[in-house]
Amino acid sequence: MGVRARLGRLPVIRQVRQSVGLQRGMLVAGLVITGVFAILAIFAPLLAPYGFNQLKGDDGVSFGAQDPPSLAHPFGTTVGGYDVLSRVIWGSQTAFFVIAVAIVLSIFAGVLLGLVSGYLGGWLDRVLVVIADAVYAFPTLLLAIVAAIVISHGQSNLVGGVFAAAISITVVFIPQYFRVIRAEAVRVKAEAFVESAKVIGASTWRVMFRHVLRNSTRTLPLILTLNASEAILTLAALGFLGFGIEPTSAAEWGYDLNRSISDVTSGIWWTSIFPGAAIVLIVLGLTLIGESLNDLADPRLRTRRRSSDAAGDDGAADDDIEVVPGGAIDADAPADRERA
Repeated sequence: MGVRARLGRLPVIRQVRQSVGLQRGMLVAGLVITGVFAILAIFAPLLAPYGFNQLKGDDGVSFGAQDPPSLAHPFGTTVGGYDVLSRVIWGSQTAFFVIAVAIVLSIFAGVLLGLVSGYLGGWLDRVLVVIADAVYAFPTLLLAIVAAIVISHGQSNLVGGVFAAAISITVVFIPQYFRVIRAEAVRVKAEAFVESAKVIGASTWRVMFRHVLRNSTRTLPLILTLNASEAILTLAALGFLGFGIEPTSAAEWGYDLNRSISDVTSGIWWTSIFPGAAIVLIVLGLTLIGESLNDLADPRLRTRRRSSDAAGDDGAADDDIEVVPGGAIDADAPADRERA
């Protein structure tokens, strides 16, 4: 297999190739927007003209408060004298930090509980299902506020603010991953290759993690993208309500919006427009990716390739293959299970 063929089988590249028309436009736009914010988060120390809590320039002169956009401050300054452009760039780093912590924790707990519940069944399955339904009914924002108070004790530093939002989001997201993995585990455990593994003497844990889990995680990329956008909104809501991160600990868009409320009535628009636009754009990018993956995963919504594309090397095969998130395809599933 050549390098080009290997690259074509990567999840994101494959789904871009298999999408057409509006689906492709949505997916590419979402990837570009999210990619821009990811670059800002990674290279924030190099791209930001000032630190997130910097109040003076290199010449030692303090920044003015609520200064309009200028060459020295392209996005202007806040009421506290912070550079808005720097706060927006550094805020992307905080946003991705929360996404990473919340998604990793929720996937780990949700996948593990769903796998155990779906495969073992019995009374344990019934108890976990009831608990998951009860937790799923909790309002995300209310739980985030309670977690912020309990974890940070009213002192919203970087660790306390980020982990308060991340843990509250994790608790609410666990039932979603639990439901998906449990349903897949119940389906997969009835397959012939699982029964074959039991016959040859494979242990319960080996069957669960090596055979069932490998074939139960196809829809996780779709849920991950949609939950990531909700994590951003929860963090921004915490900051806007005063339970976010203090400006001396980290940059956070919700907090900056909260501080700019009085500016709007005074005609000072730059302190609220840019942080608000950052929240809207990153949520839009993640949502476009999630919706595109949903269309590609659903054969009723997916637009098939035009017949002219069948002349390619693998175009004809793609027409009859059902695409699922994560780059897996139904045509390969039986072979994967047989090898497992």
